[in-house]
Amino acid sequence: MTVTMQSDLPLPLERRGKVREVYRVDEQRLLIVASDRISAFDFVLDQPVPHKGEVLTQLSAFWFGTLKAAAPHHCLAADVGEIVAAVPVLAKHRAAVAGRAMLVRRTQPVAFECVVRGYISGSAWKEYKQAGTLAGEPLPKGLRESDQLAEPIFSPATKADVGHDENVTFGHVTKALGEERAGELRRRSLDLYAEARAFAAARGIIIADPKFEFGTAPDGRLLLIDEVLTPDSSRFWPADGYRPGGGQPSFDKQPVRDYLDGLRRAGKWNGEAPAPSLPADVVSATTARYQEIFRRLAGPSRENA
Repeated sequence: MTVTMQSDLPLPLERRGKVREVYRVDEQRLLIVASDRISAFDFVLDQPVPHKGEVLTQLSAFWFGTLKAAAPHHCLAADVGEIVAAVPVLAKHRAAVAGRAMLVRRTQPVAFECVVRGYISGSAWKEYKQAGTLAGEPLPKGLRESDQLAEPIFSPATKADVGHDENVTFGHVTKALGEERAGELRRRSLDLYAEARAFAAARGIIIADPKFEFGTAPDGRLLLIDEVLTPDSSRFWPADGYRPGGGQPSFDKQPVRDYLDGLRRAGKWNGEAPAPSLPADVVSATTARYQEIFRRLAGPSRENA
């Protein structure tokens, strides 16, 4: 088993994020490598979560290749053989990129996160509970936490390099990007959610509120980019355990959040750096959740299982 906290490849490093390194291949292509780093409460923790980077990369590749609404997108290859054939300098680094690297088209990222909310949870629930609104726009009265919304809502947010993203109105996006591009972002995001939600429902999974990212290609086309419908970018709930009126069990890094939150509540961590170390059982529980959602979504369908 290869556990990767940070890659070191013979390509120019363009940027390093909380989870990924982005390398320059040439003027048209990038290589994105997902590590096993995990972040919570805006901290990157010291312990890796084995297989996390592979799940993020291969689940994204699965969706790029499965959803009709995903096209056009930036993914060129996620298979290590195809990547090495396209970028020969990586031939001696197969182990570092196998499963966790994606060769993509270079784009100019759009400066908004494209969230679709099918259920009211997370920051949307927090705002609704306080003001009855989402990004300042009113929602129906009487909603409970995790309730399904009558219709999915396109709920864009600003991208934050530090701290949390901020929900904004569609009008804010229109003013920034123009009616045509804003409308295209909303249409494509809603189409992606509708197709993915139906696919996941057949496998006993609720997709609550996925986040999509888009970038503009040199020819002006809007491409779906970054990770797509992963545990880091979407809330996945088991349908057989869905009980509106509170938080839901989810296939993501919830064991990490719960552990750190428990330390804060007990006065054993003040919420500042450095973040505490994670026990082995929390790490293994998180790996299991990532692997399980991959198996449930990208594995054989129930009819063929």
